[in-house]
Amino acid sequence: MGAESRIIIDNKAIGGEEFDQLAKGKKPIANPAPNPPPARNANNSKGKKSRRRQQQKQPSAAAVRPVQRLFDTCKEVFKSGSAGIVPSPDNVEKLRAVLDDIKPADLGLNPDIACLTLANLDGAAPNGKKPAIRYLHLHECNKFSIGVFCLPPSGVIPLHNHPGMTVFSKLLFGTMHIKSYDWVLDEEVKNQLPKVRLAKVKTNSDLTAPCNTSILYPEDGGNMHCFTAVTACAVLDVLGPPYNDDEGRHCQYYFDFPSSQFSVDGVVVPNEEKEGYGWLQERDRPVDLVVRGELYRGPPFFK
Repeated sequence: MGAESRIIIDNKAIGGEEFDQLAKGKKPIANPAPNPPPARNANNSKGKKSRRRQQQKQPSAAAVRPVQRLFDTCKEVFKSGSAGIVPSPDNVEKLRAVLDDIKPADLGLNPDIACLTLANLDGAAPNGKKPAIRYLHLHECNKFSIGVFCLPPSGVIPLHNHPGMTVFSKLLFGTMHIKSYDWVLDEEVKNQLPKVRLAKVKTNSDLTAPCNTSILYPEDGGNMHCFTAVTACAVLDVLGPPYNDDEGRHCQYYFDFPSSQFSVDGVVVPNEEKEGYGWLQERDRPVDLVVRGELYRGPPFFK
């Protein structure tokens, strides 16, 4: 997905004590002044050694949190990545396995409460307008981004692309209809108005959680896709690398038309396969697409 994954709140994810301090109007304490060291003596030295042994025996709680494992794995998988570079098969499977194990509670989401909230958003939408989508930002750097899209019933993320990206999407709860395409023609058809480009349908079906992680690649796997919420739902998105207009990774939206709608010289789609193809036309970002960025309030993790 990733259509609006560049929504950033204070340029970082905030959780736990840090979020509580912000909510009270205080600034988080980044580096509190250390206490003066106690006087050195034999008993104190023994106490330090004992505490050090206990710390070595007890792994950090953050190290085993699923969200921490997700961040650490993304950092490893995408450390040498760039646009158009797909992680190795081993790394793809490593990240897929971590995402497959992620549950809504691991990110501080309660499906029952979230569904009610999203349903209220749907009901509050003016007639004829699509309901707003929530985006929970966890992390973004020049290598990868992590975020969660929360869609109310009938919410839509329009057809869009992921230039040069590898994208992992994990449906956390609910049911979502996915329609995706990969390019067949390398460029738009010349002398054709409107300007269109032939694409092959990769997926056109409903997906219901719990389910496995979906992966798309720069050239296949359904690089252009549209998500429509059948019920209230949430999808965890990992993009590597994220969108960046300055580096040529612009989020482009599209209209799609049945393959039978245009007759183009030199392009023949057999009648029995017409439903498996479509013509895509570039469009501006839809004016009725509303994505509200929100603070991530789930378990904190270390970057």
